Amino acid sequence: MASKKTDGLGPNTRLAHSGNDPRDYFGFVNPPVVHASTVLYPDAATMVTRNQRYTYGTRGTPTTDALAAAIDELEGSAGTIIVPSGLAAVTIPLLGFLAAGDHLLITDAVYFPTRHFADTMLKRLGVEVEYYDPLIGGGIAELLKPNTKVILTESPASNTFEVQDVPAIAAAAKTCDAVVMMDNTWATPLFFKPLDHGVDISIHAATKYPAGHSDVLLGTVSANAATWERLHAAFITLGCCSGPDDVYQVLRGLRTMGTRLARHQQSALEIARWLERQPGVAAVLHPGLESHPGHAIWKRDFSGSSGVFSIVLDGGGTRAAHAFLDTLQIFGLGYSWGGYESLAVPVTLSDRTVSRTPYPGPVIRLQIGLEDVEDLKADLARGLDAARSHDEIADGEP
Repeated sequence: MASKKTDGLGPNTRLAHSGNDPRDYFGFVNPPVVHASTVLYPDAATMVTRNQRYTYGTRGTPTTDALAAAIDELEGSAGTIIVPSGLAAVTIPLLGFLAAGDHLLITDAVYFPTRHFADTMLKRLGVEVEYYDPLIGGGIAELLKPNTKVILTESPASNTFEVQDVPAIAAAAKTCDAVVMMDNTWATPLFFKPLDHGVDISIHAATKYPAGHSDVLLGTVSANAATWERLHAAFITLGCCSGPDDVYQVLRGLRTMGTRLARHQQSALEIARWLERQPGVAAVLHPGLESHPGHAIWKRDFSGSSGVFSIVLDGGGTRAAHAFLDTLQIFGLGYSWGGYESLAVPVTLSDRTVSRTPYPGPVIRLQIGLEDVEDLKADLARGLDAARSHDEIADGEP
């Protein structure tokens, strides 16, 4: 499949034109949605050698190739696989690069379903799983073993948004030929390109910003030249392919991702700075804020920020957190993020083992959508008032 050359062009131009060439499809702007399992061969010799571009639906179609090509242009990767969910985008490369007896290092602030997969399935398969402090940086060299095969990073971290020194971790990994993987869903390749910072495999929940409308589940995994063949082999072996309609929805969402991300970023930063000044807020965990402990590394490595961050309530417990959440009228109470609507969820950090931070109150994650900022501020103000009221009631109880 041909693709327009977009090297040197701006991010929004690249998003609008990468992944397919309309001249391949009689001038139609969008590629066809190919529903396929069986692919016919012209003769027996071709069938035996499989000497044609498409051989079976699980191994790629023009639709999956269009999205993979677009992601490759954004990532600078040698190849990209398309899988049915963001979690699958994590589990497939881990299964592809780990075996019994191998040592896996995972940031302690990792997405909880990733932790669950590592603590259950990977351990049952004989993989030695170890968690490290997300702020360890180059100090991770002290944890490396002869059997360390993979280091999994996620920056900023899930829910608490610690910023990892990814280049330092990648440099240490090269001393023992460990593969570095990064969940880069928060930033997308528009704001951070993992492969440019020493990462081997870049992971995204395309459910989030690429899709952008809270109606599709999809994941992408992009690899550099050194790891692409093994990643692709694992993908083919596991047969974990995605439906063409979902793939097309993400490709369509990709065209507007830059515009949407700009709005998410602008609104989230304005609201985060406003929240820092509000009574009842002990801290705002947003890497783009000068007050954030990881701001310097974020500013060094990232070119932007997305619409997801957390706040720490100033005291109170579960009752205060629930009062805050239940009072919200615009923010929905729902998991995931990256869609057009604002969301809020309570954060539980009890799963962490080596990086527990004693926050002074409940932690609540916010996804800032595309609504008007003043409306969102008013909604959050209502929630903060309710949280303080319940905190005061609790303090006055005998």
